[in-house]
Amino acid sequence: MIRQDFLETAAVATTLLAAPAVGRAWAQSSALREFRIRGLAGHLAGQVTVVAAVLDAPPPDTPPISLVDHYARSTWSDGAIYSDLNTGIREAGEQTAADGHTVLHERTAAVLADLRERLPAQPGGRVIALPFGPWALTLDDFLATRMLEIAVHCDDLAVSLGIPTPELPRSAADTVLTLLCRWSAARHGHTALIRALARAERAPAAINAI
Repeated sequence: MIRQDFLETAAVATTLLAAPAVGRAWAQSSALREFRIRGLAGHLAGQVTVVAAVLDAPPPDTPPISLVDHYARSTWSDGAIYSDLNTGIREAGEQTAADGHTVLHERTAAVLADLRERLPAQPGGRVIALPFGPWALTLDDFLATRMLEIAVHCDDLAVSLGIPTPELPRSAADTVLTLLCRWSAARHGHTALIRALARAERAPAAINAI
């Protein structure tokens, strides 16, 4: 069940945020361009707390779109790190982390505890309004997008700190990998993805989803 997978993935992120190394490097630059450790930690925490926000929001007036369409409409992955959107994402991460490492972890842990109580009872097909786009997704699809974000940014943060990247639960990792493959195929074509995974001698130079 994707809701349980999300909760377990969110627990991985919350545990990483508690690491003393995060606090020690709080003001330093991260491995992610233009992100400081604290901004990256705030952005990672936001992938957990945003779920509580969408559960509290009223239902949208529009039907949900598919995940492929969702990523096709998203412009933050276009590589323009100084765009208004991507600058705003970095600033939001800094604001989320403004009260310091300990408070950030405590708030994230409190939201996760709340979600453990609320999320399992939610219907997976519930339609939710996105806080960052004028379209809607089903709750389960939205949770898949947050799991992908957590997976990617846990790696970003761990690499920035020089510590091992935490492993995701197997089922959650499968969801993230499936989503990345679908997104990559939508961007580059199925043949390019198949060659990258099965025929290194014919692999394209780029096959990234993000």
